[in-house]
Amino acid sequence: MSQALITPRTLKGFRDFLPATMLRREQLMETARRVYRSFGFAPIETPVLEYLEILTGKGSEETDRQMYRFEDAGGRWVGMRFDLTVPLARFCAQHAAELGTPFKRYHIAPVWRGENTHRGRYREF
Repeated sequence: MSQALITPRTLKGFRDFLPATMLRREQLMETARRVYRSFGFAPIETPVLEYLEILTGKGSEETDRQMYRFEDAGGRWVGMRFDLTVPLARFCAQHAAELGTPFKRYHIAPVWRGENTHRGRYREF
C-alpha cells in the first residue's frame, strides 16, 4: 500500500519566518518593549480566543465577515482576535478594580483576519 506524498505548504495569507528574519523581528520587538518599559508601560497579554459575542459586540459587518470563528467542544461560539482593541476593552472592564490609573500598558501579539490576500496583506500579522 503506497501513501501519497504530502506537499509541504502554508495556507494562503500565512507565512513562515526563517531564523535570520526572526532574529531581526525579535530584536525590533525587544527594542519596542525596552522603550515602552522606559516610559513606565507594563506588558499585558490576552487570549487568542474570545467569546464571539464580545468580539462582535458593535463591530461592522466587514469585521464580522473577516473573523475566524468556530464552535468549541463545549458548544460555545468563539473567535480569534482580529485586532488588539476589543481584547483590551474586555481586559480593562474585567480587571478595572485591579488596574491603577493611569493604566499604561503595551501589548504585542499576533492577530488574524480572514480577508482577501494580496502582496503585503496577510491573514496573520
